[in-house]
Amino acid sequence: ELYKQRLLYPSLSRRRWDWEADQILAMKVPENVATFITKSFDRLPSEVLSALVVLSCFGASADISLIEVLEREIKQPLIAPLEAAVADSVLGKKDGKFFFMHDKLQETAYSMMKPEERCLHHNLYGQALAFVVVREKDDRYLLTAATQINFGGPQAVIDDNQALSVANLNLDAGKKAMSMSDFFSAHRYFNHGISYLRSGHWIKQYDVSLELFNLAAACALMNAEHERLKMLTGEVIRHAKCFEDKFRAICISIN
Repeated sequence: ELYKQRLLYPSLSRRRWDWEADQILAMKVPENVATFITKSFDRLPSEVLSALVVLSCFGASADISLIEVLEREIKQPLIAPLEAAVADSVLGKKDGKFFFMHDKLQETAYSMMKPEERCLHHNLYGQALAFVVVREKDDRYLLTAATQINFGGPQAVIDDNQALSVANLNLDAGKKAMSMSDFFSAHRYFNHGISYLRSGHWIKQYDVSLELFNLAAACALMNAEHERLKMLTGEVIRHAKCFEDKFRAICISIN
């Protein structure tokens, strides 16, 4: 940081580092180094800042391959600006990932979005990745897509058709998590899927409703979430059209 501000520089004639002692002493000392580093954001180009905002939505780090896919889908420069951020020591790059050099840097980038805009950003990136999952029939980004959309929440969904698509996406994500024996994450995806179902869903979207509630109940049983289990099975038993559709919920509730 001192070098960037030309307060510390190499002296070829004296074969040592020289510095502007008075100016350095006059600098306000921050509470911590991370706060000091975040001031470098003020000197970054707007394109770099925009790319950092996108990256911050994925947490402390993200696979470069994912960022490349997202760049193509949302048609926003990401890779080159993030490489510039690496050169400015805001980001690191290792093992196929971009990562923030400090948690405070990620928090600073994320806070550049207005709170009411964050859900829209998450939804946009999640929908873009979900489109890739469907188009290419490749579930590598399935969990990331569902997670991003869920960060956006139901308030970011534009209509009933998109809400149903997101419910099905969470159903698929939950099934994938179950196949990995991650019942906690699976339960979370199924519960999110339920949250996207609209009024009258037991009539209008019966099949997806039945499957979401049944699988959420199975995960609640595995996670020993008894109150949630009781609510989920109760909903199925109350709304299922026939005994065969109630049977799984009855068995789960007995267990």
